[in-house]
Amino acid sequence: MPFRQINSKVVEAQVAPGRRLFSLRGAMIAYKGEVAFTPNVQGGQGGVGSMIGRRLAGEATPLMTVEVPPGSGGPGEAPYGTVLFGHGGHHVEVIDLTGDTLHVEADRLLAFDGTLEQGTVFLGSQGGVMGVVRGQMTGQGLFTTTLSGHGSVAVMAHGGVIRLPITPGRPVHVDPQAYVAHRGQVTNKLSTALGWRDMVGRGSGEAFQLELSGQGEVFVQASEEKL
Repeated sequence: MPFRQINSKVVEAQVAPGRRLFSLRGAMIAYKGEVAFTPNVQGGQGGVGSMIGRRLAGEATPLMTVEVPPGSGGPGEAPYGTVLFGHGGHHVEVIDLTGDTLHVEADRLLAFDGTLEQGTVFLGSQGGVMGVVRGQMTGQGLFTTTLSGHGSVAVMAHGGVIRLPITPGRPVHVDPQAYVAHRGQVTNKLSTALGWRDMVGRGSGEAFQLELSGQGEVFVQASEEKL
């Protein structure tokens, strides 16, 4: 896997010939060796088609390609590079995928392996109208990003990331603004809080909850603050 956690807010990536990474533009904080950074307009491995929905909705996240340029290195030398990634002082969590799919908000992506297939899912298909309501409430828009295959993803969060298992018959309820990502065979829907006091602002103020059920895990941040 290409990412190594340096501390809670910085990850290190080894870049070798033929191994391409994608990162949020401006996320590189230092590097050494033979590395090239170029703007990417195709949305990663998924190509232009995977980003059409986001671009139409004005939700595309600017990426850059990180790779070792062809012909780098001197005679007998193996070209390589090392890059440190971080952004805005946010906490970073590395998620390793082994053939499964991660659903993650695009603005949470710090960097990811170029071998992963990128796509987009319309939130309305994950809960109908309530899926759209969830996107509007959390400020995450109408689409969510999917990354599938074998590789690593570095995501950002406020206050660190907590992993909660989701098991059949035991759904997990999450504050929509604390949600970061989820993986596995999971369905989600937005539900209202149980008490009427929450609806009129006299309780905790958390009038809506994101309910995730099935088999997998959900990643939440230790804050309700948006990125």
